Amino acid sequence: MTLVRRNQNWLPSVFNDLFDNEFMVRANSTAPAINVKENKDAYAVEVAAPGMTKKDFCVRIDEDNNLVISLEKHEEHKDEKDVLYLRREFAYSKFEQTMILPDDVDKEKIAATMENGVLEITLPKLSEKEIKKAQRMIEIA
Repeated sequence: MTLVRRNQNWLPSVFNDLFDNEFMVRANSTAPAINVKENKDAYAVEVAAPGMTKKDFCVRIDEDNNLVISLEKHEEHKDEKDVLYLRREFAYSKFEQTMILPDDVDKEKIAATMENGVLEITLPKLSEKEIKKAQRMIEIA
């Protein structure tokens, strides 16, 4: 049985305000650190995961149009004769973060890269013109 903990206290409040995120689900207590940045053209989410590779991550948009970042690392145990670990914390076993995206994110152009142990997800913003174009009036019959 996996213990799922709902806790957002370790995230800065600006993250919750920006992404209207009211929940945080993690599979264990050693979650990677996350930065969220914004400029005039895009948001960027950085996930610090030293020792992880892009194959360890899954980044997707779920059925509710939320950004879901998950990480699963299968640790290889080497046979180490005559070694007894008194404490072992080197690997993340499983992690998942769901973020409610702002309305101005262009979900079709989201991209991700992995470099030097940092996963960076770029969330381009829609222009004001594109936002207005997406709106439509509903005629009342």
